[in-house]
Amino acid sequence: MAHRRTWVLALAAVASLMTALDALVVSASLTTIQADLGATAEQLEWTVNGYNLVMAVLLMPAAALGDRYGRRRMFAAGIALFTVASAACAAAPDVVVLVLARALQGAGAAFVSALAMTLVSAAYPPERRGSAIGLLQGGSGIAVLAGPGLGGAITHAIGWEFVFWLNVPIGLAVLPLILLKCNESRGADTALDVRGLVLVVAAVLGLVWALARGNAVGWTSAEVLCAFAVGGAALVAFVAWERRAAEPMFPMRLLRCPGFVAGNVATIGLFASIFGGLFFYAQLLQTGLGLTPLQAGLGLVPWTSTLIVLGPLAGRLADRIGNRPLIVAGLLTIAAGIAWTVLVARPGMPYAELVVPFLVTSIGGSMSLAPTANAVLGAVAAGDIGKASGVNAMLRELGGVLGLAVFVAVFTGTGSYASPAAFVDGFGPAMGTCAAFVALSAAAVALRRRRPNTSVTTVAAEPAVP
Repeated sequence: MAHRRTWVLALAAVASLMTALDALVVSASLTTIQADLGATAEQLEWTVNGYNLVMAVLLMPAAALGDRYGRRRMFAAGIALFTVASAACAAAPDVVVLVLARALQGAGAAFVSALAMTLVSAAYPPERRGSAIGLLQGGSGIAVLAGPGLGGAITHAIGWEFVFWLNVPIGLAVLPLILLKCNESRGADTALDVRGLVLVVAAVLGLVWALARGNAVGWTSAEVLCAFAVGGAALVAFVAWERRAAEPMFPMRLLRCPGFVAGNVATIGLFASIFGGLFFYAQLLQTGLGLTPLQAGLGLVPWTSTLIVLGPLAGRLADRIGNRPLIVAGLLTIAAGIAWTVLVARPGMPYAELVVPFLVTSIGGSMSLAPTANAVLGAVAAGDIGKASGVNAMLRELGGVLGLAVFVAVFTGTGSYASPAAFVDGFGPAMGTCAAFVALSAAAVALRRRRPNTSVTTVAAEPAVP
């Protein structure tokens, strides 16, 4: 059994690393892709947005399909789709094919991201789950740490196509091992909630589309308002249906699990800070300090470096002392690190002044990432782990997209790219808003009261809210 668990963790970590890396390495290749394929700025934007949008939309459906048809089977299908789509990206003759292939990559990544956590959680007992999740999250830390620099190095040395070709041998090696080494598992439902699946796809598609496009086309534009209306109406219909569905893809009883709610609140704040940092810190180093793209990539290392070491340690500590103290302390540390960065940021400043606040922010993220996921999955019964993982994965994307949309809106209202000073004028309020957002998430988790005499089993056994 221990041998099987190790295989599950290792294969899930490699697959998660592959998909997380691909969301980041392409950012360093965009200029070269634009020149080679003659892409417009909007087409270039969709090589990134297409991946993220499709991934966000399919996270909950992927978890539901895994519960119904087998988590190992759907996980393997996600890797197969991701691998084929990567080859299509590398061989794309024009930008239209590249955007479509990137969307397929996002679909494969949704199955991998939603089900990797589920497979690991199902394989490990509750007392060891935090440690396992910490090791799994360490793979994402490697992706964030190495992504931009690796993408730039590959593009410079052999061409942007090999950013995508790199996934093919990894996928071909991992796929048969998953089928051989991982046990199959399923959720408790015997039927697929098709109506719920359609409604949640419409809800997430509308909301993510509006958030992703708001700053580009205007928050009061017909496109954004219609997307919000469609997404909001579908969300209301989804909740109404799930409250009375015989086998819902999102049982409302999960909202009575304090750990599930607190962990997801923390997830939104945490990933808003990650998306905001990825977007603004690299630009601060280049536009504000005048560093080259390569220097900026290396300059971000302190911001991500501690996750590889502290992530697994935080997961192990969460198994001993609980998740909440680490989540609250980690989120407050992130907020402090971001606030510190805002206070010292100025045009042409020495890079050395950013190293310590970057490290503080990294330590906070490392402290809270694994305990946040462990709180969500540890609060539900074994049969609901797949559903909980799908919701948490979806909220990671929604939290990041929502946060970034708000921070960019603040930036455009207070600064610009006209000069280093104009950029810093917008950077301060934008990332100050980010720090406040994360601090509010920490407060919400800290103030969330634990239900007396409530356990995973009893909450999961309660009837749905009428």
